[in-house]
Amino acid sequence: MLEKVLLAAVDEQRRARRWSNFFKLLLLGYLLVVLLLVWHPFKDGAIVDGKNHTAVIDIAGVIMEGADTSADPIIDGLQAAAKDEHTKGIILRMNSPGGSPVQSAYIYDEVRRVKKEHPGLPIHAVVEDICASGCYYIAAAADKIYVNPSSVVGSIGVIMSGFGFVETLNKLGVERRTMTAGAHKAILDPFSPVNPEEKQHVQGVIDNVHRLFIDAVKQGRGDRLKDNPDLFSGLLWSGEQSIPLGLTDAVGTTRGVAKEVIGAEELVNFTPRDSLLDRLAQRMGASAGRALHSLVNDVSLR
Repeated sequence: MLEKVLLAAVDEQRRARRWSNFFKLLLLGYLLVVLLLVWHPFKDGAIVDGKNHTAVIDIAGVIMEGADTSADPIIDGLQAAAKDEHTKGIILRMNSPGGSPVQSAYIYDEVRRVKKEHPGLPIHAVVEDICASGCYYIAAAADKIYVNPSSVVGSIGVIMSGFGFVETLNKLGVERRTMTAGAHKAILDPFSPVNPEEKQHVQGVIDNVHRLFIDAVKQGRGDRLKDNPDLFSGLLWSGEQSIPLGLTDAVGTTRGVAKEVIGAEELVNFTPRDSLLDRLAQRMGASAGRALHSLVNDVSLR
């Protein structure tokens, strides 16, 4: 009986060790997969394998600081694509209503710098749904701009909008009290009447930014632009309409331009994306931020 009990205990220990080793190997495999996802050079769902390719950089969504379409990540993608010896051309895949003129100007300047440093490397823009305002600002730096006939292109203008609630306050019997240091610190205050002098000043600022936008488009597009007074009025055109105006060059798709114009059919996406490690860090940071916020709310001076 004692022998049977001892043998059963030994068998139980062996089974426990087997399960322990199994879970350790499973955890090790999981960690290896995570490390592979974090550090391996994945591009657009495929590993870069050293073949000749066309680099693709996505400019999608509102162009603004802190977004995926801010200047820094787009510039990083441009530089990485240009440095890759197997990159035979770059396509800027455009789908944006525009945004910050500053961020757009940064990207525009970088496209032109890369073209100057790599004169044999073609850089083309391919418009999907929309390429307006700041997005077109960037596209104008490319060698050629390809569109779909139904794409929306243009809006070469600058806008600054707001609201006025002066009469609303009067009707409600609300008195506006604002104190400033500086005669124009409360410029364009929506609760105060429009100051003609301030309005003229702001219009001058907008006109100046518009002129810089126009100069960039003219420098990028050159003689291809037709003499049309509406080109820089802020109007929009379909892709089909934009070609005879010289705003764009031809109808084309990303794959078509890669294959027929650049001559490298394989696409490799160089748009910088957060790694798994970055996403985990962001989540941990957000959790820490929420905990700190809760702590601050709980402990306060009353």
